[in-house]
Amino acid sequence: MARPVSRFIQKLTQKQVQRLEQLRDDGINSRVRHRAHAVLLSSLGTTVKEIVKIFKTNRNTVYSWFDRWESEKFEGLTDKARSGAPAKLNEVQQQRAIELLQETPRSVNTALVNIKEETGVEISKDTLKRLAKKNRLVWKRMRKSLRSKRDQKKFLQHKRELKKLQLEVMCGAHDLFYFDEAGFSLTPSVPYGWQPIGKRIEIPSSKSSQLNVLGFLDYRGKFFDPYVFKGGIDADIVISCMDSFSKKLTRPTTVVIDNAPVHTSAAFQSMIPEWEQKNLFLWFLPAYSPELNLIEILWKKIKYSWLPLDAYLSFEKLDERLCHVLANVGKTFSISFS
Repeated sequence: MARPVSRFIQKLTQKQVQRLEQLRDDGINSRVRHRAHAVLLSSLGTTVKEIVKIFKTNRNTVYSWFDRWESEKFEGLTDKARSGAPAKLNEVQQQRAIELLQETPRSVNTALVNIKEETGVEISKDTLKRLAKKNRLVWKRMRKSLRSKRDQKKFLQHKRELKKLQLEVMCGAHDLFYFDEAGFSLTPSVPYGWQPIGKRIEIPSSKSSQLNVLGFLDYRGKFFDPYVFKGGIDADIVISCMDSFSKKLTRPTTVVIDNAPVHTSAAFQSMIPEWEQKNLFLWFLPAYSPELNLIEILWKKIKYSWLPLDAYLSFEKLDERLCHVLANVGKTFSISFS
């Protein structure tokens, strides 16, 4: 008997791939994450038999995932409505429950008390969690932010101007790089990771000197020019790095840079005319706008994903591992902003 021909998802667009990768990593539940992952794998040539083995399911289930993707695209990755007991809260009460949960995002118990006081209906913690997931809320770390301190009008203006610069780069008019500094020490940025139930991976942590990295990252994330220093960073060091980078330019290049004190110092500012003669032009970000500097994403990738756990065993090991990562950005360690 002839073996059945395997079925494959047809070629995906870049936007579909990016969205599927996001759902694979951060989907609302494991079912959505598995379906998105299966679609990605199939588009890359993974057979149905292999997908069945990966997700420990059966061919009919995989075929149903593919059927729903081909007919409904991203809507087909979500769970279908299921029958069950009527909801305790009506739609208006459900919306208010979500609002109360968002008012006390760190405490489900407090939200439950407030929901009962306002609606007169008592619901369980599991019910509130299901309602939160249904409304695309997930339990994750909060982020420190300086957004409230910035001039929003100026921020939006710079964001539009930066978008124009990016479009000019795509047209081949000039190059665009992002510059920033980051520090690395034996106090790790603790990442999430798969761990056995009842056990926890322990990462060494201790006080140490700091490795400071100054880097230039191009708009496409393909070229990275790093400079590593043990110890403090002053204006002379940053000027030296800018000088070195300017010598590598072959056409006009804009460098996005923040307003750190070193960058606004008299010594640094006095060098700007000389750099402009070498085709290096600085584009200063508005205050409190780190999200406009794409190199911030690179630092996060290095700290949370790319540095191996054994980097924190000693300062020498950190130096070795960090330099390996820095030397291979755009190669082994890739990042894309398109």
